[in-house]
Amino acid sequence: MENLTLGIGSRVKHPSFGAGVVIQVYADAYEITFIDYGTKSILKSFEGLEVLDYVGSSPDLLSFSQVERVFTRLLRKWSDLQEVVALGSRWKGGTMILKPGDSQLKSKEVPIETFFHKIVMVRDRLRVMEQRINSSDLDDEEKVNLQQYITRIYGSLTTFNVLFADKDDYFTGDAK
Repeated sequence: MENLTLGIGSRVKHPSFGAGVVIQVYADAYEITFIDYGTKSILKSFEGLEVLDYVGSSPDLLSFSQVERVFTRLLRKWSDLQEVVALGSRWKGGTMILKPGDSQLKSKEVPIETFFHKIVMVRDRLRVMEQRINSSDLDDEEKVNLQQYITRIYGSLTTFNVLFADKDDYFTGDAK
């Protein structure tokens, strides 16, 4: 391929993957979705890519992933919507048993999925509270004090990180 930079929407043909469409442009590679092979990253230097329909790159054009990131940030900032957070597979179908110290009292069983959902709701509501504090008219010192308090709350909840499937969803507190 010549020293041509393809834009998002360009149609190409790969010798192994067949026809595809450029969905993302990076400095050194293209992200291309192929009909039978899904999305693949192909280096710009790859010689075997045939251009079927050229679309020039535009500095004003946004990729799907850029638009998705912008909307995700906006939704997190201004809504109480929560993202889907996965429960660790070893806990699926499990039960949490709360057994009182007094043997005369009955134990309480709670499905772990129910408990996990409530933990995620607490986390998401703390995030919304953080955002509202940051965008409030409070003075900077008060904002910092409230942020530190929320960070300590997150630290108190790190025990529940064992329930999350993905470490990116973990509670994190002070790293002291």
